[in-house]
Amino acid sequence: MEIYSPIQVLKNVDDHIWIVDGPLISFKRIPFPTRMTVIRLESGELFIHSPIELNDKIKAEIDPLGSVKHLISPNKIHYWWIDQWAKAYPDAIKWASPGSQNAAAQQGWHFDRDLTDTPDKAWSNDIDQLIVTGSRLLEEVVFFHKPSRTLILADLIENFESKKVQSRILQIMMKLAGNLDPDGKLPIDLRFGYFGRHAALKSSVKTMLSWHPERIVLAHGRWYSSNGTTELKRAFRWVKGIE
Repeated sequence: MEIYSPIQVLKNVDDHIWIVDGPLISFKRIPFPTRMTVIRLESGELFIHSPIELNDKIKAEIDPLGSVKHLISPNKIHYWWIDQWAKAYPDAIKWASPGSQNAAAQQGWHFDRDLTDTPDKAWSNDIDQLIVTGSRLLEEVVFFHKPSRTLILADLIENFESKKVQSRILQIMMKLAGNLDPDGKLPIDLRFGYFGRHAALKSSVKTMLSWHPERIVLAHGRWYSSNGTTELKRAFRWVKGIE
């Protein structure tokens, strides 16, 4: 797997929103490219979604933007580096998604607050949010940056580019799993978690569609810089009632 170079530098998405691509990580022996999202709120505080590993290079990129205040775990997999960031930014609040409190406790630390379906007042003017429920395996909190019409996801859509996947076997696996560009979506193993529970997922997808996203930032693979609503419908066409 190839990285989305240059890594560990800010890349502008729109006004007050950036991504930072990170190094590869190994998850279940599969290499994953990583990506975090940075939003500067109207207060000047920074909202960091799914932080990647912090180092001096990233810190030098982030610090001029504003005060790091909100460290966001979108699901129980995307939490690993939050405590590291909190130690570097002791005034920051660590926000937990469903299941991530227990995951962090096993690593010897704890989140400060839990995310809900209601945006915290610190970012409610800038960002909407929703807990996507129904999965037996992995619930995710999704966010919508209203000024830029950018939907921010972690694992609900994965979109690996075959040209960046060096292993032919891995390409075939991803094709079968359904998370290979240009038809990236939730991989088949996580889709099974919604078996018999499409009604809850359908409601969540319809809420995301009602936001009419222009862009969709993903944690893994090629993200969508345009046609976000169309891509969202395509990626969730496997959900009953989504056309």
